[in-house]
Amino acid sequence: MRYLLKIIQVIYVIYAFILFTAFLLLIFPLVIIASFFGKVKGGNFIYKLCQIWTDFILFVMGIYHRDVFEAPHDPKRQYVFVFNHISFLDIPVLMKAIRRQHFRILGKAELAKVPIFGFLYKNAVVLVERDNVAARAKSVLQLKSVLKRGISIALAPEGTFNMGHKPLKEFYDGAFKIAIETQTPIKPLLFLDTYDRLNYRSFFSLTPGRSRVVFLEEIKVEGLTIKDVPFLKNKVYGAMEEALLRYKASWISG
Repeated sequence: MRYLLKIIQVIYVIYAFILFTAFLLLIFPLVIIASFFGKVKGGNFIYKLCQIWTDFILFVMGIYHRDVFEAPHDPKRQYVFVFNHISFLDIPVLMKAIRRQHFRILGKAELAKVPIFGFLYKNAVVLVERDNVAARAKSVLQLKSVLKRGISIALAPEGTFNMGHKPLKEFYDGAFKIAIETQTPIKPLLFLDTYDRLNYRSFFSLTPGRSRVVFLEEIKVEGLTIKDVPFLKNKVYGAMEEALLRYKASWISG
């Protein structure tokens, strides 16, 4: 029975990958057209395409999504969205969760090298090379520029996957510096189920099931200065950690 389940799992993952690629090829001509309309108009349209792509992919993979609002969320407001990073599925689920407002994601530059997908990716996200100090500084300026244009941003303050059994990894300062310097409130998001749907260890861990994103109460930054970055970072970390423990996130142990 165990071997049969493994065979079914492999077939399911191949099925999902084929549909993922087929839909990407279907929308790719539209992405090329949109790329000629600039980072704002073109980028907004590409995000809409990605959201349609996400809706389709999650549906055919049998992943049913639900947003949980612990506080009222105003999609007309601009935010620095921060989220816990635990799975390859985090970004598609982020695209599913944030609707009715424009935003841009901070993404790893190396993914822009993937054939076809990379073209869409580099036209939709703010790229960052985490090992390059100059490149990181440039991406911070780009994120601030996005906020100045009335578009929200989204990034994982952990920087990379949380591969431990604590609720969160240690946070970097970037998101909190940007929030304070632009006086943009922070909206923490929690991915509760992406770890179970697609584990960071293997693409063959993909499974159908539920997907929940929790929208926590926004954290205001009015009046804070750059000296308050540690305070703000700890406040956001504490709110997210408490909620992950309260929801009994499956990767937490000890």
